[in-house]
Amino acid sequence: MKMNWVLKLALAVAGLGIAANGATLCVNPAGTAGCFSTISAAVSASSSGGVVQVARGIYKESVVITQPLTLVGTGAIIDATGKGVGIFVNGMSSQPAAGVWLVNISGFTVKNANYEGILVANAVDVTISGNTLDANNKSLNYAAGTCAGLPAYETFEGSDCGEALHLMAVHHSIVTGNIITNNAGGMLLSDETGPTYENVITGNAVTDNALDCGITLASHTPAPGLPQAPNYGVFRNTISNNRVVHNGSIGKGAGVGIFAPGPGSANWGNVVVNNVLLDNGIGGVTMHNHAAPGVGGVPAQAPGVNMSDNQIIGNQISGNDADDDDPSSPGATGISIVSFAPVSGTVIAQNVFSSEVADITFNAPSGLLAVHLNSFSGIEIGVAAESTATIDATQNWWGCPDGPAGVGCSTVTGTAVYAPSWLGAPLPAPLTPQF
Repeated sequence: MKMNWVLKLALAVAGLGIAANGATLCVNPAGTAGCFSTISAAVSASSSGGVVQVARGIYKESVVITQPLTLVGTGAIIDATGKGVGIFVNGMSSQPAAGVWLVNISGFTVKNANYEGILVANAVDVTISGNTLDANNKSLNYAAGTCAGLPAYETFEGSDCGEALHLMAVHHSIVTGNIITNNAGGMLLSDETGPTYENVITGNAVTDNALDCGITLASHTPAPGLPQAPNYGVFRNTISNNRVVHNGSIGKGAGVGIFAPGPGSANWGNVVVNNVLLDNGIGGVTMHNHAAPGVGGVPAQAPGVNMSDNQIIGNQISGNDADDDDPSSPGATGISIVSFAPVSGTVIAQNVFSSEVADITFNAPSGLLAVHLNSFSGIEIGVAAESTATIDATQNWWGCPDGPAGVGCSTVTGTAVYAPSWLGAPLPAPLTPQF
């Protein structure tokens, strides 16, 4: 029986982990007192469901986990200089659904890896908590948009080397309480080797990752040799209570990016709730699709794109920059949605915006965007319809009691915005993470 999600999250935050019965092994740099001197040796010697406790020190290695395991560090630093990945939870096999399960990683600083600090592939029930990922993605050649030596199964990632933390074909897992800073990008959820779904990303600080997004949900081309299965995609993940600040300042990355870049891509039903999204290189939340069947040379019979039913709720969004992929962008934008495919079922509600030129922009060939109970500041474009796709913008606070036509209120642009009624006072500010 699956462990209750609330209990599992509480244990993860407390740093207790969820491990099956197994022996406890120890690691310290000197290999004294019956301990191993390397983490990799202890992991290799561990039984399924075992615990490896790592003492303070610097460990110059790359650690690979292929079975249920709890890996706990106390002041432990993995310096992966010259290595591909700092910690690799590797569940890949000829059957992508097989995977590895019940892995817990906490208490490490992971730095200087060529690609990801932590990579989790084809896994379930993984908890990653209380780690610091700093200065990874060392193989990135940003000017060329390449990452030398990046494995072929990581598609569409040459421009960021997979970011600091990467979940690929992972489900029912938790990432909480981590500090992710000074990497090319922060965190990536993708689907090259299988679907990534029903994960919880909560309570993390993702800051100053200058070349890409803070948190990216991206549906990618399948890894070589694997078909694009009907259920591949990135879906029903929850991004909550994170502080995502000043990412993408050079590489024009979003605070949270939701991307379904081409035919067959699926990125739907995700929830972005109660985050602080400040001063990122494009929108605080940015959603993109660049090609749909019958558009831009894509064959009409190509499989469609699903970038619908995402929810953006209760976030504090301020000071983010313009979306360079939006040809109609009026300037700095809080939430930007640009798609060549229809977008429907997406809800934007109870967010508080400030210091943007436009709070919400929507550019899609058709669809319906529901925008309700948001607080606009009164000095900017509140909602911009950049196409004929409809925006239902009833019941928002427009910065003054007179609604979007009032003097000193936030405004609407475009003809496809429906806003006949509005709030007469702002709603209480949403709960936001405390760091």
